[in-house]
Amino acid sequence: MTAQPGALPGPWSAILDEARRYPSPHNSQPIAARVLDDRRAELFYDLDRGLPAENFGIPFAHVCAGVFLESLATVAAAHGWAVREDLRLAEMDFSSPQRHHLLGTVELAPTPVTDAAREQMAAFRRRRTSRRPYDRRPVDPRVTAEVGAIAAGMGQEFGRTGEQDLVDDLVRINQETLFDDLRDDAVHAEILSWIRTSTRQAAATRDGLSAETMLIPGPLLRIAMRHRWLWDLPVVGGLFRRVYLRTMRGVRELGWLTGPFDGPRDHVEAGRCFLRVWLAFTRHGVDLHPFGTVITNPRSHAAFVARTGIEEAEGRMAWMLFRYGTGKPPPRAWRRSLDAMLLDRETTAVAS
Repeated sequence: MTAQPGALPGPWSAILDEARRYPSPHNSQPIAARVLDDRRAELFYDLDRGLPAENFGIPFAHVCAGVFLESLATVAAAHGWAVREDLRLAEMDFSSPQRHHLLGTVELAPTPVTDAAREQMAAFRRRRTSRRPYDRRPVDPRVTAEVGAIAAGMGQEFGRTGEQDLVDDLVRINQETLFDDLRDDAVHAEILSWIRTSTRQAAATRDGLSAETMLIPGPLLRIAMRHRWLWDLPVVGGLFRRVYLRTMRGVRELGWLTGPFDGPRDHVEAGRCFLRVWLAFTRHGVDLHPFGTVITNPRSHAAFVARTGIEEAEGRMAWMLFRYGTGKPPPRAWRRSLDAMLLDRETTAVAS
């Protein structure tokens, strides 16, 4: 059951109403909250909104949790609050009859609002995924140096390339990943459940991957996703590929993150790092588009690592690949209302 946001004590309504705009895989928005009092709230992961069919889909549930925790901290700081966390991180069981997995408890403590907090909040409000073509302008090396320092400060390594042959190869790998995923029945069903092929459908669910944000005509997206065998036909498959690659025009640089990725705590910290990296790009007017399926698809991941020469060992993994650049503002993705995110006190959960 959901709770009504009007009944929330303290600053929770204002904080959660903005924090709910955090990015999530397939725009699934799986984080739920139960407000306990004017300072404390419990956080949960809604297992029905996860992506367990994909390889690394379960670890990325905790990455998403980390993204949300960093979003919450960003919003709270701009409202004059620090967030203290008591996390209970355990592997998620997507077969559990209890569909909300407890992540832990957060508590608000007063803190002065700084100029840095205001700037970060402004970036959070502007941030969005851009699948639009980019304009081929190179990103200022000072921006990528700042991003590299942020990643290094969190135990991660930021890698990048502006070598056009490598960029084109990785974009091709990303394109072929979608076609490969569609051949897997479980992954195909999972992807299909999050596709929104019309404005009316996207507005009704307020989640998922809309045709508008993917820059693909709704009827074409509907046919392509529901009749996956068409991808293998020379003419029709070629059309789908051209439409998909049209959105990738002007990509001049790609970036990736490599670091500890060997358990829920690593995954949460990876998520925090990713949002900080994203907001750093946003502060400087640079757009970003994650290539998440390249990481979660085993063949694509292997091809990506081999092509870039990344070394993965001792629990370290190249866990994120993304394009970045500048271009026209992208459409804003839908977000569910605050009341849809809230749980009442009677909701049971999977505790760690």
